Amino acid sequence: MSPKSTHLPALIAFECVARHMNFARAAAEMEVTPTAMSKTIKQLEAQLGVRLFNRTTRSVALTESGSQLLDTLAPALEQIRFSVQQVHDTASRPYGALKINSSYVAYASLIEPHVAAFLAQYPDITLDIALDNGLSDIIGAGFDAGIRLGQALQRDMIAVPLGASQPMVAVATPDYLARSAPLDTPEDLLAHDCIHQRLSSRGPLMDWTFRIGKANVEIQVKGRLVLDEMRTTLSAARLGCGVALVFRPFAQADIASGALVALLEKYAAPAETFHLYYANRAQMPGKLRAFIDFFQARNRQATE
Repeated sequence: MSPKSTHLPALIAFECVARHMNFARAAAEMEVTPTAMSKTIKQLEAQLGVRLFNRTTRSVALTESGSQLLDTLAPALEQIRFSVQQVHDTASRPYGALKINSSYVAYASLIEPHVAAFLAQYPDITLDIALDNGLSDIIGAGFDAGIRLGQALQRDMIAVPLGASQPMVAVATPDYLARSAPLDTPEDLLAHDCIHQRLSSRGPLMDWTFRIGKANVEIQVKGRLVLDEMRTTLSAARLGCGVALVFRPFAQADIASGALVALLEKYAAPAETFHLYYANRAQMPGKLRAFIDFFQARNRQATE
């Protein structure tokens, strides 16, 4: 048998015996019998064609060939052990760059308020977040995960809720409402300028859905302004351009200050939830597990 076929376990056994200079102690460390250890060393010597140890009933000593092999092998095995330990440490201590694709609203509502605390808690993780309102192919684009509403998730993905549900609310300025027709029911929207929003730059317009009785009803609103981002939609509402339909948490500060008035709240459709989604993997990277656990906990605390 040529040296090329020498197996790593036999070399590890040799290094262990050379370190202890005792077959019994080496066998105990490797959890085998002394007989099995002796057999492994004899097979290794046969493969290499040299004697590695001089053995008597009372002592074990390296031969010249054994010393030569140990001088090269010991540092190599130490490097292997170090590399394996690094991998283990990485799994137990989250590490590396984490690429996340998120809509702006999801980032502003769920990630931005807690991102500084996350970076402080995980100094070995680098967050690389791309804000994108389109429905990106996260795998094809090289992302570890994406954040979208449940209805917009890619197929064949694992999805976990990242925060509380996000109820929608219609809003407008007091000045706009003062100069416009009454707005008491969803059907009244048909007489108003409504600010449309696209789900992406080339996507369809967002539905205006309300709960009327026991049914979800879509109102075919009309408007002369179409935007593809909720922050610009909200800004347009602040400017008095019309009625906007936005996530309630996203508009809460404007509602609380009186800059915007919340409308049709008793007709709000069932709220949706942002999910983090990622490809099915046998082993989830520690950095992604840390991200999910951290932001789920922080967003849960924020709603309690």
